[in-house]
Amino acid sequence: MNPQNRAVAVKEMACGLGFHSCGITDLSPTPHSQQLAEWLDSGFAGTMAYMHRQEPQRKEPAGIIPGANCAVVVTRNYHSPDPPSNPSRGKVAKYARGRDYHEALSGPLRQLADEVARLGGPGTIARAFLDAGPVPERELAQRAGLGWIGKNTMLIDPRAGSFLFIGSVLTNADLAVDSPFEADRCGTCRLCLDACPTDAFPDERVLDSRLCISYLTIEHRGEISLSLASHMENWVFGCDICQDVCPWNHKFAQPAIDPVLEHRARLATVDLQEMAEISDEEFDRRYGWTAMERPGAAGMRRNAHAVLSSGR
Repeated sequence: MNPQNRAVAVKEMACGLGFHSCGITDLSPTPHSQQLAEWLDSGFAGTMAYMHRQEPQRKEPAGIIPGANCAVVVTRNYHSPDPPSNPSRGKVAKYARGRDYHEALSGPLRQLADEVARLGGPGTIARAFLDAGPVPERELAQRAGLGWIGKNTMLIDPRAGSFLFIGSVLTNADLAVDSPFEADRCGTCRLCLDACPTDAFPDERVLDSRLCISYLTIEHRGEISLSLASHMENWVFGCDICQDVCPWNHKFAQPAIDPVLEHRARLATVDLQEMAEISDEEFDRRYGWTAMERPGAAGMRRNAHAVLSSGR
């Protein structure tokens, strides 16, 4: 089997496992190394110290797994409709309205890695990654031809929008690589930038995490200032504002029908007062299987208190 046939077989397997798209790229140094260094030097990573530790590998992804020289990159749709706005309820980002995606997609992604290893033959490296480790997922996805990086820093697939999980398999299998997605189809649109209530975008494709509602409610350590809480617009876990206004999502994003992700409509919002007072045990029982486990009960109580104290 030649590299082209192996690549076709890998993509067919990815489709069979429920992934929306699949592309293949090499692991050459990223062309945006200087921008990453400047972003980190500006303090835009906030308290995410791991971003500084991962800087060398994010710049040169071939160093993540010794011997690996290409990446099989896949996406998976997680879009879901939003309920009517309710001032007594906190909003949850679409990606967290079901089973924690790290666990839900680890099985299919490992299966894909196993197929890559099988096709590559004895001695083939094939390791799966899903939003963990120093893998520059969005950049690799763009280089694999799966879409472009929008002004809100999200990967946008012209056929499906941006509500997509991105996974990868780093390997040394001899696979034909795809051409990168070169076009910037955002054009003059800046709806995402202008819609951000905390002004977290100092420039196109530059995010100041310290002002981002997703960062504040998930990654931030410590209290949320009242000045920022007053602009959170009832978000208690993540934020979809810059994606919700994107024309590509209006036109092409479709609700995910995916039993693996176990979406639950009831998880789209939470009772603010109840969340502000929830016990650790009750939180684990009701939400421990979701991505809300990342900030945990203490973090979610903090987020609910921040929204309640802001007067909304």
